[in-house]
Amino acid sequence: MTTLGHDRCCDEVARQLDLLRTTLTGADLSVTVPTCPDWTLAQLVRHTGSAVRWSERLVATRAEQDIPDEDIPELEGPEGSEGPEGSEGSKADDPVALDAWLARTAELGAATFRAAGAEAAVWSWAEDHSAAFWARRMTHELVIHRADAAIAVGVPYEVDPEVAADAIDEWLDLVALAQRTDPDDGAAELKGAGRSIHLHATDAPAGLDAEWLVEFGEDGFTWRRGHAKATVALRGPLTEVLLAFYRRRPLDSGRVEVVGERELLDFWLERASFG
Repeated sequence: MTTLGHDRCCDEVARQLDLLRTTLTGADLSVTVPTCPDWTLAQLVRHTGSAVRWSERLVATRAEQDIPDEDIPELEGPEGSEGPEGSEGSKADDPVALDAWLARTAELGAATFRAAGAEAAVWSWAEDHSAAFWARRMTHELVIHRADAAIAVGVPYEVDPEVAADAIDEWLDLVALAQRTDPDDGAAELKGAGRSIHLHATDAPAGLDAEWLVEFGEDGFTWRRGHAKATVALRGPLTEVLLAFYRRRPLDSGRVEVVGERELLDFWLERASFG
């Protein structure tokens, strides 16, 4: 269950896309994204917008199963292009056309998720089959890929504390889902009783409770919000804890502090994944 609420997530889909558009102002779309080195900035943006368009169609049609990309007209790129995953040099790489496409994506996503309501039944690859799942998932998809874009462009990056905290909650839930459902996923190795990880945001506003404890057991791990002594702690500003935990910043960036057995945190970061 998200701590943000469905309406807030709908708002954030539009807000995060608008912030992404601001990040891209004047940017060279051909640069490689350091945190996603297989992508150029243009490819990152097209992937991100396409994810919102795809999930919007799932919710709009109350899909009972996955929808292939080719069945989604909205996944076409900016006017006349070969699509958001089109070839280099297509209009999908034109900054003006791409910006217009992202603006329309923001309108569609937020409006469709809100109109559906949180409880609307919709297919998903997770255990939660609701429109609320997709509004939240797209919020944090955008939060993290906006960070990728900001790092590639070299501009400052900030996230609202409530959104950042919920992004960590969701990430822990998704890694736990991968551990339960996919024995071949690296998350299956995140076990071993007697070990624990503590995340501690040093700048969180009062009442947010931006601390987490991840405890390893014989069959997997569990997590909860709260303060506790652990085998290793990751401390720093909330945004930086989020980025380090999502492997967007290295632990030795100077922006966070690791206290205790760093090897356990490295072990987690190498294996924590989903999908």
